[in-house]
Amino acid sequence: MRYYTLRVARHTDNLEQLINFYQRIVGLSLLGRFEDHESYSGAFLGLTGAQWHLEFTTSPHPPVHTTDPDDALVLYVNSQEELNDQRATLERENIALVTNRNPYWNRHGITFRDPDGFLVIFAYPRLYPQV
Repeated sequence: MRYYTLRVARHTDNLEQLINFYQRIVGLSLLGRFEDHESYSGAFLGLTGAQWHLEFTTSPHPPVHTTDPDDALVLYVNSQEELNDQRATLERENIALVTNRNPYWNRHGITFRDPDGFLVIFAYPRLYPQV
């Protein structure tokens, strides 16, 4: 059986904004950061002990982002109460919810944009069993 640790990496011009956003709004921990590593600086965010994390980097090369309206980072919560708590956090922080093109996410989650404009979804119910 194969087993992977997952890192999702994205380049940005808004490194500090993304770190703040993913910590304060999404609830991730800053797991580490690096400065001027061959002209790249960045940060790792995730949940302590999880086998995945997000990496955001910045460099002298400007990011070139193109996305499809169905591209999204989906984070499953464990209960409807957790989803309600996330919604309340977004409201408190004046972060607008957006209507997702896929009606499934509108029924089972809440969609919003991060500082780079990428879609983030908190969703419940969990569709797949924990591994």
